[in-house]
Amino acid sequence: MIKVSYFARLRELTGKPGETIDRESMTVRELLDWAETAYPGFGKDTVHVAVNEEYALKEDIIQSGDICAFIPPVSGG
Repeated sequence: MIKVSYFARLRELTGKPGETIDRESMTVRELLDWAETAYPGFGKDTVHVAVNEEYALKEDIIQSGDICAFIPPVSGG
């Protein structure tokens, strides 16, 4: 099981703060593809992923028990 958390506009898009995915392992890229399929308009090409509180690369492997956070782009003013 992989736990994911959503922040900012992604929380609004999904309608929830997070959920658990029933997978033993997957790459960050596969996680982003899953999110885009589950929630059209997710923005997989602009969203960053942190795994266990560290930014991850798209080829990094996520294991069961890891905690992932989807971080949307931030704009300042």
